[in-house]
Amino acid sequence: MTSLTDLTQLGEVVDVVIGVDTHVHTHAAAVLDARTGAVLAELSVPATAAGYADLVEFADQHGTLRAWALEGTGSHGAGLARHLAAREEVVIELDRPERAQRRNGAKSDPLDAVRAAREALARPRLGTPRHTGDRQALAVLLAARRSAVQGAGDAQRQVFGLLIAAPEPIRARFRNQKLPAIIAAAATLRTHPSWDTETVTTVTVLRTLARRAQTLSAEAATHEKAILAIVRLWRPDLLQEYGVGPIVAAIVLCAWSHPGRIHSEAAFAMLAGVAPIPANSGQVTTRHRLNRYGDRQLNWALHTVALTRLRGHQPTRDYAERRTRDGKTTREIRRCLKRYIARDLYRILERGPATP
Repeated sequence: MTSLTDLTQLGEVVDVVIGVDTHVHTHAAAVLDARTGAVLAELSVPATAAGYADLVEFADQHGTLRAWALEGTGSHGAGLARHLAAREEVVIELDRPERAQRRNGAKSDPLDAVRAAREALARPRLGTPRHTGDRQALAVLLAARRSAVQGAGDAQRQVFGLLIAAPEPIRARFRNQKLPAIIAAAATLRTHPSWDTETVTTVTVLRTLARRAQTLSAEAATHEKAILAIVRLWRPDLLQEYGVGPIVAAIVLCAWSHPGRIHSEAAFAMLAGVAPIPANSGQVTTRHRLNRYGDRQLNWALHTVALTRLRGHQPTRDYAERRTRDGKTTREIRRCLKRYIARDLYRILERGPATP
């Protein structure tokens, strides 16, 4: 079948489109005629393996040339997406609709299933679900590491905050120390029978928070090692790019997923939120505004690469100096760099690693 990214109209290659509104316990499906958009049938099934099989059997009654338009392929619809992928069905990924996009605010599972199918029919370009396997493993590890890093940071800030208001004997013990040394020392604190209730409680809580910070930091480091191992096996060429470490590489790979999913470097830049958005008015045709949409984790990854290159990558430093002389601000230069980095990384990803 023609690649989904090359289609002009889905109705040209399939007879029916099955829209599916996915939820935790149930999935609602609607079968639409690909040429007229008419609703042919509707069905609701449980979100189980048996329900997925019933849904495929239901689709078999309405045509073999078909495509599935799924919402939430990375969350509630992940199980159904895997089931359909194993059967080599054509699956189209859709975002969940904003409330304003629903007709007159109407909301029901069957209506959303119909809307999903019609949206797939109307799109000039169609997206496929992200791959599982290594990509999903990275996504899981990134989520766990992000949670551990955030928890460790929260615990460290709580330790620092408690020390500010702690009794003077405790404050004196930690005065003029850096945060890592404070955490290490606080984790070994012991109480004394002669202390009052406030001091004993403060020391006990400080020790608990410091040990929590240490545990979560160690957990984050373990996740990062696992991420690095997967990236090295999958796309080691990314790690050769200046400023791209294992976490940045993993975020980029999770957003990109596989060749052909994102049809152009401009689309990748838009996904990352680094494509400039025109903000023209009247006769002014050269204005652009900041793009605050897209994958913010991917945007953060590109921002990290840009900052790293500005600090130590001589060609990037030369570029920044030249644009500064042209009158560009530091913020504008960073935005340009992020767009260039998105272009380069997309080309590397689509080209694939060099074969030995």
